[in-house]
Amino acid sequence: MTTNTPNTEAGWLQLHYEVPAKDADEVSQLFEQAGALAVSLSDLADEPIYEPPLGEAPLWPDTRVSGLFPHNCDIPAIVSKVATALDNPAGDRWHTETVVDRAWERVWLEDFKPIKCGQRLWICPGDSPPPEADAINILLDPGLAFGSGTHPTTRLCLEWLDSHDVSGQQLIDYGCGSGILAIAAARLSAAHIRAVDIDPQAHQATLDNASRNDVGEQISLYYPEGLPQQPADVLIANILANPLIELMPHFSKLVKEQGWLVLSGILSGQAETVTTALENFFLPPIKHELDDWVILTSQRRHNDRGQESLR
Repeated sequence: MTTNTPNTEAGWLQLHYEVPAKDADEVSQLFEQAGALAVSLSDLADEPIYEPPLGEAPLWPDTRVSGLFPHNCDIPAIVSKVATALDNPAGDRWHTETVVDRAWERVWLEDFKPIKCGQRLWICPGDSPPPEADAINILLDPGLAFGSGTHPTTRLCLEWLDSHDVSGQQLIDYGCGSGILAIAAARLSAAHIRAVDIDPQAHQATLDNASRNDVGEQISLYYPEGLPQQPADVLIANILANPLIELMPHFSKLVKEQGWLVLSGILSGQAETVTTALENFFLPPIKHELDDWVILTSQRRHNDRGQESLR
């Protein structure tokens, strides 16, 4: 499969968006979902923090989120999406600048170190030797797609996979990005994973990373409209709260009775709204939180809604 490769001859656009500190994480993820090759946080005095350590938040009440995008991307559309998500008009709180070309998709590798998720999984940059040779080591290069394992939402999903027996099961990774969750499931002996994404770059990154980890035969790639409708044992979706809510009726048809739904990309303040939508089809969820991000996990109800119970 081919992918859309940005034309770097004209350089890149850096989009700067000024938000209260509480919104910085959400805007960062929206930038990544929109195709940012790098995201940084700074205060309005331009003192940058690149990839803050897990568990730490920016110290500034007003934070500038800066995303690096291909020169031909639709910046107004990205700004509109962010403003809608924050329910706050963008006004003059954003601007762009052109930056000189360099291999930005490789920059993140300079600081990306192997990350342990749960008891068995290590996420390692493609050229780094795994710290534990006998562990389940996933060699990763996100390329232009979302998902390196450093974000709390991805870590929460990886830790859930690590703590559950998915061997022999059918999974759906909805919003696969770099393929990190699909590959983790495959390495944990899942029988087959349907990886779904709207972005051709995500398809290419997933193909490349699956091949790098020798699990290509266990993963099939789909756009949403082409996804086979057979229910799976597990559906895992690390996207954003509003799409999760909109997709809930569809997800209910894609999960077997007593199968698991695993949802992340949810800020703490959004968990109650997502839970309300979820409980129309699934049992009351189990909630775990990391750095103000939430994962909700639940099982599909029996047809007889009075008999179900969580395992």
